Amino acid sequence: MRVLRDFSSLASPRVIGVVGTLIALTGLILLAMGRVPICRCGYVSLWHGQVLSAGNSQHLTDWYTFSHVIHGFAFYGLLHLVAGRLPRGLRLVLAVILEGSWEVAENTEAIINRYREATIALDYYGDSVLNSISDLLAMVGGFAVAARLPTWMVVVTALAMEVAVGVLIRDNLTLNVIMLLYPLDVIRQWQLGV
Repeated sequence: MRVLRDFSSLASPRVIGVVGTLIALTGLILLAMGRVPICRCGYVSLWHGQVLSAGNSQHLTDWYTFSHVIHGFAFYGLLHLVAGRLPRGLRLVLAVILEGSWEVAENTEAIINRYREATIALDYYGDSVLNSISDLLAMVGGFAVAARLPTWMVVVTALAMEVAVGVLIRDNLTLNVIMLLYPLDVIRQWQLGV
């Protein structure tokens, strides 16, 4: 039971250590898969706002960072529902495992090719390791925010981010999921501005 108590807080040393280790492990797996550490352009930007470019998903943050924050909101809610008796810190560890698994899967040739075929990401060749680690940290941030804010505020924030990003770049988490699972030509044409 003492071990579980060590996971009661999101900021406990044990939680921070395990989460940090999992994020580092994800980065090492991605490097072993042949992912580039940073953008092939040779520099690192805090923000890269050009969606239809080779630099997308290569720098610290981009428009898809908002999706990863929403992942954190969703994982917090889902894990609260299905594993609410577990300490919050342990639920965060589970969320990092889920998000890290997605980062690894997302950077396989199968998923990269699926993005190219089904979405507007025609020049997408996978995330840099730096971007994947930043995405994981964005999810952790979203999880931590969801743990502190009232549910209604988290839902409103997620909806606002989805609408704003959808309007600004014609893509967001919802559209991304739809286009990966069941691509619709009408959405693709709208995203391309045709």
